[in-house]
Amino acid sequence: METCRGTGLAIAVAALLSTGCGRSETVRPAPAPSMRYDDLVALFTEWRAFQPAPLVDGVPDYRPAAMSAQRQELANFQRRLFAIDPSAWPIAQQVDHHIVRAEMNGLEFDHRVLQPWANDPAYYVTFFGDESDQPAREGNFARGGVEAWSYQLPLDAAAVAEIQPRVRAIPALLDQAKTNLVGNGKDLWTRAVGLLRAQSADVAEFAGKLKGEATTSLAADLGRAQEATDAFAAWVEGQAATKTGPSGIGRDNYNWYLKHVQLLPYTWDQVLTLMQRELARSRSSLALEEQRNAALAPAMPVGDRATYDRQFQDRVTEYMKFLRDRNVLTIRDYMDGALRARGGRFTPSPREFFTEIDHRDPMVMRTHGYHWFDKARMIADPHPSPIRKGPLLYNIFITRTEGLATGWEEMMMHAGMFDARPRSRELIWVLLAQRAARAQGDLRMHAREATLEEAAAFTSANTPRGWLRLEGNLVRGEQHLYLRQPAYGISYVVGKFQIEQLIADRKRQLGDAFKFREFMDEFDNAGLIPISLIRWQLTGELSSDLRPVLGTMAK
Repeated sequence: METCRGTGLAIAVAALLSTGCGRSETVRPAPAPSMRYDDLVALFTEWRAFQPAPLVDGVPDYRPAAMSAQRQELANFQRRLFAIDPSAWPIAQQVDHHIVRAEMNGLEFDHRVLQPWANDPAYYVTFFGDESDQPAREGNFARGGVEAWSYQLPLDAAAVAEIQPRVRAIPALLDQAKTNLVGNGKDLWTRAVGLLRAQSADVAEFAGKLKGEATTSLAADLGRAQEATDAFAAWVEGQAATKTGPSGIGRDNYNWYLKHVQLLPYTWDQVLTLMQRELARSRSSLALEEQRNAALAPAMPVGDRATYDRQFQDRVTEYMKFLRDRNVLTIRDYMDGALRARGGRFTPSPREFFTEIDHRDPMVMRTHGYHWFDKARMIADPHPSPIRKGPLLYNIFITRTEGLATGWEEMMMHAGMFDARPRSRELIWVLLAQRAARAQGDLRMHAREATLEEAAAFTSANTPRGWLRLEGNLVRGEQHLYLRQPAYGISYVVGKFQIEQLIADRKRQLGDAFKFREFMDEFDNAGLIPISLIRWQLTGELSSDLRPVLGTMAK
């Protein structure tokens, strides 16, 4: 990573905006200083309109000239943000300033390092048949995605009008991609083929569900999109055979990303140590739990669909009752329905990892299903800040969303949720071991110390009970996501650590006045933002580990 040198304002700009140095772009005159929060909101609105790639004849433009122009204009947006001084604002408004800064840093990182439009063929997947459990879909994707699952069938005229231009853009976008893609990362190219074939299947399935004359034209467009996707997948597969380079971004770039985009107070080396420790802790805790339960019958997976469906409904009822009776969480009207609407499905053996867990006790994964509470809350009770109202860009929310979902599993176990089914406690430790193992794959792939295949093999070998099988699709699919979206693999456990630290901080501050349900209320009220920012907002303290991350403007 290059080092910028300078004095005075140049140092401040480098520290606070984290922009590159030595650029040759022509810049506009310095923006007028401001101390108004309203100016931040106005800039945010402009920023969100600017951030997506421009459209040319309805097709996103990721060609070199368009990307060069966007990068140049990004520098001006960052200068305008720096001209807004938030130091006299309430902490909550200062937090909003740092959110916008992190998003701009995310686009800078895309241009300077990731360049997914040039390096990642899976970036051009834009049709999705399944719902993500995150506020926004995991990973980097081109503009114009169609979330097909979100449309009610039969489609009305408004839905057709919304979907059709995006579907029509797919063939031209994929043609453009053949010119844009110049990267040499073998794992990114090789694994992209599966996602492209999945897009083809999703398009075909959606087209097969259409009925009525109103969708005749859309069905034809979907057919052309499928043909283009199949042709592009074949092209990518052929190109993949010629690729020889690593796909990771390197430690220095990874560290920059942790600090300036994810706002994490850790380095690559520190995170690796944490993940190694957590893998050992989870596996040793599992061994002790198994010893404790040695006289009990093992937890066996359900054997049929009817039993699974009945257990799923019963466990949701039991879970919601536990949360209410133990005063763990304020129960909202939308919570029960949000969980029941996303039921698992019975799967015969052999099963993927999470199905092995779910078929032994559906309540275990319902704790991780805090995601569905989050998504329902965004609709029913959106955050009042326009900056936090919707999903943050670049998956900046993951330490909060994935960190809480992972931490909630263990927290609910300690709170007594599985006391009546001790064998289910073992499943919590199996889950944690898998998260800690796969995080090490994320780290080592990006450090260029392991290929995706090596990361998958390590994760499989270090996940207890042989449930994360190399013969399955999950283990490689997860590592592919972590290659495409740095820090995603570590976010589950790192976010859990940060939340545990925050709970300890609030307990220290409040003493006997600390109440877990009240803590969760203030935690949820902060929104789906990085845990470092939630910690600052809730405690009012800017600790020594966070100050370098947030910069000198955070007071």
